[in-house]
Formats: sequence, structure tokens, C-alpha cells
Amino acid sequence: MRQPTFRIQTLVAACVAAGTFSACAPLVLTSAVVGGAMMATDRRTTGTQIEDQAIELKAGKRVRELMRDGGHVNVTSFNQHVLVTGEVPTEADKAALVQTISKIENVKSVVDEVAVMAPSSFGTRSNDALLTTKVKATLVDSKDLLSNAFKVVTERGTVYLMGRVTEREATRAADVARSVAGVQRVVKVFDVISEEELAGVTVPSAPRR
Repeated sequence: MRQPTFRIQTLVAACVAAGTFSACAPLVLTSAVVGGAMMATDRRTTGTQIEDQAIELKAGKRVRELMRDGGHVNVTSFNQHVLVTGEVPTEADKAALVQTISKIENVKSVVDEVAVMAPSSFGTRSNDALLTTKVKATLVDSKDLLSNAFKVVTERGTVYLMGRVTEREATRAADVARSVAGVQRVVKVFDVISEEELAGVTVPSAPRR
């Protein structure tokens, strides 16, 4: 079977101001918290979902050791492809961060979206959290998409979409995300599969407790 194409594509949308609502820690690690219903509709195998969680935990530990209090980093793993976002003080810090994460066991690739700049403000992180919530809600409202097939990460107004999806789903989800007020860019970080491959995907059942 043809291997899914892993790619990153950037789309630009209008920038509109949005409100804020919650606090974020200086170091935020975006975890794949997968519960019964979510796991039951995830297109990854159960083993891959667990592996993604393990990668995020390992990455979190290494990021804390490497950056200490010098940066703000988000690490998100999907299908063993790792998206790294946030801010670090120097180019050297950025290179060390990406290299460290790429060496974690079972990581297939690293998508480097880290900026060299001062850590984002409380207001910016709060706004990002709000945008993530809005995008997820809009995906749920889109009747032609399986919302649980997508993972949403937002950094400084840029929305990153991850998932194992078809070309149609990828395009549609990006359009949906761009429609949300306050979104500045939409970046697609997908495993793209064919409609035939999707038809053959067996969604794993949630493990027994």
C-alpha cells in the first residue's frame, strides 16, 4: 500500500483581533490526551496513539532540561511526526531543541515551527487557547468532516492542523479554520491518504479499562 504523504503547507488568512480567556504556563506541552470516545474515532492505531503520548512525555522532559526557563515550547506528536512550536532565545537554542527531539525513539520526523524571539505574552497565549477552542468547535459544526480526525494547535495566531486525512478533508478543514475570526494563518501538517486508503482504515476500539 502506498505510504501516506507527510507534508506541510501554509495558507494565509485575514488577521482579526480576538479575546482572551485562560492562563498558560511558561512551558506548555501539548499532550495527546486520548479518552474513550476520542480514541474510538482516531484513525491511528491504538499502539500509535500510545506511542505519540510517550513521545510527547519524553520530549517534554528533554525540553525542560534543555530550555529551563529560557523559552516557551509546544510539542505535539501525531502518527510519530512531531510539530514543535513556540519561542526560544537564540538560533543555537532552536537547533539544539530540534536535534534533541529528533533523536527521541520512534520519532519519524520533526516539523520545526519555532521562532527565535522573546516568549509570547500571557495575552497572546490566552488568545491562542481561545482560537483553538473556536476552531475545534467549528470543525464539530462542519457536518462533512470527522472532527476527531484532526488535532488543532495554535501559536501566535497561526493554526496548525494535524491528522491522517484525505486531500478533500485537508482542504475543507483548512477552509473551516480560516473562517474563524482571529486566525492569521492556517498551516496543514497532515498525513495525506487517498479516498481508497481511507475506506480501508479500521478505526481502533478504545482499550478496556
